[in-house]
Amino acid sequence: MLPLLRCIPLLACLTAALPTLAAAPPADVARLPSSFASCPDFFLGQKPPALPAASKRRELCFDGFAVLHSVETRTPIYAAQRLNRRALGGIKRQKSDRFFAEARLPSAERASLDDYKRSGYSRGHLAPAGDMATEAAMAQSFSLANVVPQSMRHNSGAWSKIEEDTRKYVQRAKGDVYVVTGAVFSTGGERIGRNGVGVPDHLFKLVHDVHTGQTWAHWQANQDDERPGRPISYQELVRRTSIDWLPMLGPQAKLTFPVRR
Repeated sequence: MLPLLRCIPLLACLTAALPTLAAAPPADVARLPSSFASCPDFFLGQKPPALPAASKRRELCFDGFAVLHSVETRTPIYAAQRLNRRALGGIKRQKSDRFFAEARLPSAERASLDDYKRSGYSRGHLAPAGDMATEAAMAQSFSLANVVPQSMRHNSGAWSKIEEDTRKYVQRAKGDVYVVTGAVFSTGGERIGRNGVGVPDHLFKLVHDVHTGQTWAHWQANQDDERPGRPISYQELVRRTSIDWLPMLGPQAKLTFPVRR
């Protein structure tokens, strides 16, 4: 079982090898609420994951997702989404899309663009830009509060395939699909930049189909040679992280996942 610290924490991203592009946040970000009480619909049964109590976290709502942000790692712990085929992606990525520091977070708690510069890591979305249903939501997904340092080839390879496969599943689904994407860190793990942004050891994407009751998770090492593998069960994800990510499911959660990926 992973130590508790490992349980803090995910289409395409600009890589850290590119020049840092300064950008102001989208004009509407300042109006967004900073409490899950204002965006409960991103969570199954309107209940966020059952993480142990801690003071070094911030809740952030966006138009297309919600994020729990870690002060300690200056990254998201997880991003939560409610997806369905009526409102999924289809928005062409704009050339003006830019990553930006999250102004709703105090400067002492957030990552900066310079932290990723020449770090060797991509700025990897937890809630993917490709999932967003509006241009505003897509622009908001480039907040660094929704980003972790990710292996470049993993981000553009195995992880990108998992994101695309999840979208394809949602497009076939008959109802809402809840997705929780998170990052898992080790004690004393790698940090980047002046602000010491934490680099996750693993990423996971948890998927729950409300109509069928099917629940599964993709578990991936954050490394260049990682390949897409067979999903794991919800119970196995809980065992590995010691966190109940979908508390509304309870002990009767199905152990099934789609054969077709």
